Amino acid sequence: MEDATTMSQIKEMFPLAVHEVNGQPLVYLDSAATTLKPEVVIDRMEQFYRYQTANVHRGAHFLSDRATEMFEQARSAIASFINANSSSEIVFTRGTTESINLVAQSFGRSQLKPGDEIILTEMEHHSNIVPWQLVAEATGAVIKVIPVDDSGDLVLTEYEKLLSRRTKIVSVVVCSNSLGTVNPVKAIIEKAKTVNATVVLDAAQSISALPTDVQDLDCDFLAFSGHKIFGPYGIGVLYGKEELLNRMPPYQGGGSMIDTVSFKKTTFLQAPTRFEAGTPNISGAIGLGTAIEFVNSIGLGRIKQHEEALLSYATKRVSEIPGLSVIGTSPSKANILSFLIDEIHPADVASLLDQQGVAVRSGHHCCQPLMERFKIRGTLRASFSVYNNASDVDVLVAALKKAKEFF
Repeated sequence: MEDATTMSQIKEMFPLAVHEVNGQPLVYLDSAATTLKPEVVIDRMEQFYRYQTANVHRGAHFLSDRATEMFEQARSAIASFINANSSSEIVFTRGTTESINLVAQSFGRSQLKPGDEIILTEMEHHSNIVPWQLVAEATGAVIKVIPVDDSGDLVLTEYEKLLSRRTKIVSVVVCSNSLGTVNPVKAIIEKAKTVNATVVLDAAQSISALPTDVQDLDCDFLAFSGHKIFGPYGIGVLYGKEELLNRMPPYQGGGSMIDTVSFKKTTFLQAPTRFEAGTPNISGAIGLGTAIEFVNSIGLGRIKQHEEALLSYATKRVSEIPGLSVIGTSPSKANILSFLIDEIHPADVASLLDQQGVAVRSGHHCCQPLMERFKIRGTLRASFSVYNNASDVDVLVAALKKAKEFF
């Protein structure tokens, strides 16, 4: 794909982006929930299932060797994409949720002691709250929370007050899935390192919108999902520093992750395979590798610039609607616009938008503590990607005006 490829041409590469819903051209503004899939990813996975199906790491025939090669090529592509030091630092999981649970149950449960502290933020997705609660209950650790101000930014002065010699883990989202706020994670990591805390980053929302360099950030762990970056469902990534991964006990037991097995004792392989028990999601990994190639072919910087321009335009346009209030007004935002209209329930507005072919999200976005902080039931959320354009924003605004008139 050449640089001369226009965004309208890129949109044509996504079959669903040029689809119709309820007799209307689809305006898909729910990429924060899941991105659409380009034809190349769909075709690549179909090709694997039609002509290349085999299990990996254990066969002694051509198809198995080829499948293993493609599986590991995908791992290497992901390592390069986030600038990991080695492909051994890339563990395949089912998604961000499983990646965080893996760290919590393997690293957290083995390291935390009564009185140790875990720092989270008020804007975390439930997937970066509940796993730590489970581990805290099991170990006697205590959870501390960085508050959010009225604009949707973290109150970093309060974060600094929370840090102490008792702080063992700091786990934060890079980009809020409900507000779009982009957190200053490098500064957060630097502060955490002053007390020797281990840092976990939830990059589910940022992976397709912001450059990710784990070595520059110096995070200890980072998690994301394939379906958030134009890839398939059921495949995710846990990045971990190799030295940490190799010190962690296995998360699950089974085939593929063992060195030797006897009824007296079992020994385990090194990372990443020690955390990949059983038959992996081979097609998912290959599909994710293809999605990474697709992003690289467009250029992540170009995608980021496009989404930022759409967010700016959308923010300006929705301000034309009387009674509409934007929730999350940080000057540092990614591709997400959350808002409310008067006292109308977000689900009712979303239903009327759907009738007009506009797909948005409504609800608490798996961020109930954050909604409680803003004293709201939830929001309407429009989120943009590479297949959206200014006319999509115009359709959204027109649909919102009609919805407001209806109520």
